[in-house]
Amino acid sequence: MIEKEEEEELLNKIINSDKLSFKKIFYSYHDSLFRFVFYKINDEDIAKDITQETFFRVWKMRSKLESKKSFFSLIAKISSNICYDYFRHNEVRNRHEAEIIKIIEPNNNNPEKEFLAASLENQINQIVNKYLPDKCKEIFILSRIEKLSNPDIALKLDISIRTVENQIYRAIKTLKKHLKNYL
Repeated sequence: MIEKEEEEELLNKIINSDKLSFKKIFYSYHDSLFRFVFYKINDEDIAKDITQETFFRVWKMRSKLESKKSFFSLIAKISSNICYDYFRHNEVRNRHEAEIIKIIEPNNNNPEKEFLAASLENQINQIVNKYLPDKCKEIFILSRIEKLSNPDIALKLDISIRTVENQIYRAIKTLKKHLKNYL
C-alpha cells in the first residue's frame, strides 16, 4: 500500500491519463485486491479475472476519480459489485442448465426414444446453426459438445470467462425460445 498523499498525487495523475501512475497504483493494490476478491469467490482464476476487470473499469472511469477518497475503498466496491454480478449470473446459468434437455443416448430397445432423441438433436443443430452468431455458436459447441469448462473456453479463445458465460446463456435462451413449440 502507499501513503495517502502519494495515493492522492497518483490519482490526480491518473485522472489525466498518466499510464505510469496507473501502473504504480495497480502494482501497489493488485495483491491486496486479489486476496479480497479471492476471499469472496474462493476460485483463483475467477478472482484473477475480477481483479483484472476491476482495474480495467477504474482506467475506463479515470476522469471521474476523486483523489481525496480512498482508492482501496473504490476498488473494493467495484470488485464487490463484479462478484455480485458473477454470483447472480452463475445462479441464472445454473438454473437454465438444469432446465436444458439432456439428449438421451440411443436405446436400442426403444425405437421411439431413439427417433425422438435423433429428432431433438436435429432440431437443436438447426437452431444452433440458424440462430446463433458465429462466436456464440463456437462457445456453445465447445461447452456442450466438447465439454470444455468456461475457464478452458476463455483461455482457448482468449476472451473473458464472463464473455463465455454470457454467450452460453444467450445460446440456451435462444434454444429454449425456439424449442418451446417443439417440446
